[in-house]
Amino acid sequence: MGFIVGVVIGFVVGLAIIVLFVRNENTRSKLRNDLATTVAAFARMTVEDSRKILPADFYPSWVVFSQRQKLTWLNQHLTKIWPYVDEAASDLIKTSVEPVLEQYRPIILSSLKFSRFTLGTVAPQFTGVSIIEDEADSVTMELEMQWDANSSIILDIKTYLGVSLPVQVKDIGFTGVFRLIFKPLVNEFPCFGAVCFSLRKKKKLDFTLKVIGGDISTIPGLSDAIESTIRDAIEDNIMWPVRKIIPILPGDYSDLELKPVGILEVKLVQARDLTNKDIIGKSDPYAVLYVRPLPDKTKKKFPVGSEEICVLSPEQ
Repeated sequence: MGFIVGVVIGFVVGLAIIVLFVRNENTRSKLRNDLATTVAAFARMTVEDSRKILPADFYPSWVVFSQRQKLTWLNQHLTKIWPYVDEAASDLIKTSVEPVLEQYRPIILSSLKFSRFTLGTVAPQFTGVSIIEDEADSVTMELEMQWDANSSIILDIKTYLGVSLPVQVKDIGFTGVFRLIFKPLVNEFPCFGAVCFSLRKKKKLDFTLKVIGGDISTIPGLSDAIESTIRDAIEDNIMWPVRKIIPILPGDYSDLELKPVGILEVKLVQARDLTNKDIIGKSDPYAVLYVRPLPDKTKKKFPVGSEEICVLSPEQ
């Protein structure tokens, strides 16, 4: 009798241990599945989702929500290879920029060319990069750049009066954001057909003009004319929404070019507190309207109450 009782008790105890073990394993498996589901949910979270769950005041000071990433590694490598970049890029930039300067050449000058162009020994520094959510067949990247250059740039300027002046462009300081668009995405290496680049935002552009062996102020208006030429060329040729297209793979990329697609109607309604500039009678004020880019540097004047219609691209 005692033997039978012992067998029953042992069977019950063993069965209880098995049941507890199975339940424990099922519980642990469920916890692992729940944890995996939670981790996967966190992996899919965006910055905005995180901000909705917990306000910024609850995060420690070292937590920063930003789409812009630092590029220390790129700056280190760029500094090392910059002497080779300078040598390879200087002639290319010179030959591509000279026709642009000729197009924007002030009327008081007969010639405007480079006699010397080097990028200098100081490499630009990229302070951040952002990936912009865009179309499915493209990747858009914005690079913020800062450059305090020691470039050696000398413009060979000739006037219609027969005066030839070598003008040095020095003390260049630039801060801005460049936009790169890799489009279209293809299944052939390097996986995109062309690259579009544009100056998305110009935060600072400073430079100094100096006549070598002389004073540029001796010719009235020359300094302002050259400075305006340089700034207009930059504004009209690489400032967003204008973009330069570099084909990487053979193909037709005309759809990437800036095209007019709409009409903007501007009506000047009224003007107030204008100073009378005429000696006799009342002034006849007008407004000057222009839309960049200005390939012919044309401006239109229209008086108060008139209308002006111009064609724009979707980005302008």
